[in-house]
Amino acid sequence: MQAEKVADYITKWLKDYLGPSHSKGFVVGVSGGIDSALVSTLCARTGAPTLVIEMPIHQSSAEVQRSQAHINWLTSKFPNVTGAKVDLTEAFETFQKTVKSNEINEVNSYSDVAFANMRSRLRMVNLYYFASLKGYLVAGTGNKVEDFGVGFFTKYGDGGVDISPIADLLKSEVRAVADVLGVSHEIIKAPPTDGLFGDTRTDEDQIGASYDELEWAMNHLDLSQEQQGGVTFTDRQKKVLEIYNQRHAANLHKMVEIPRCIIPPELKAKQA
Repeated sequence: MQAEKVADYITKWLKDYLGPSHSKGFVVGVSGGIDSALVSTLCARTGAPTLVIEMPIHQSSAEVQRSQAHINWLTSKFPNVTGAKVDLTEAFETFQKTVKSNEINEVNSYSDVAFANMRSRLRMVNLYYFASLKGYLVAGTGNKVEDFGVGFFTKYGDGGVDISPIADLLKSEVRAVADVLGVSHEIIKAPPTDGLFGDTRTDEDQIGASYDELEWAMNHLDLSQEQQGGVTFTDRQKKVLEIYNQRHAANLHKMVEIPRCIIPPELKAKQA
């Protein structure tokens, strides 16, 4: 891949989109991971005002350190970038306490996931608050494998955005573009994690496969039936394809238009 040209192409795409949108700039939430680091760098390269926000909620010290170092690097390199930290821990704990004490609350196997997704949704609300104040667009940080492969994002959380600059880039391509733009190697090499559970689990721990494996599965399934035929898989490859297909099917609702109930025209027509 021509990583430098891809970076220039996305930067121009962002500029071209910004003008007609009547927005003044971009807001990006950074987590210390490679996807948000790349998106914030691409937005910064446009020259438009770019607000980069770290939003910790019981984050690990390593994630916080990488986020802060990246923001410092951006603000030293791009005068159009403003860095900020909005600690949402207290807001999250207040919400958690409120719903736990409500009579309709229950504790079950979905409780941890529900609260994890709430962290993501709380960050989305925060980003849109500042976007509304400043007239900015919220730039999404999802890559192609997450957004259109296995659906590994929170609906109306990190999936709630105005634009998706890197949603056509596979994870290996994200690494390549981040590298040519000078993103920290510490960030590039850090194990991907959504940081939503307050522990050390990685994306691979949650999904059961690495992004390189999922990327292989996605590329394989994009082949024609003729091209797929006659291939002998290892036991691990069979497992990865199973994981990919299960995740894709379960999360398809995140990747398609919201279902609408379409009323038959004859029912809406005025009666004689």
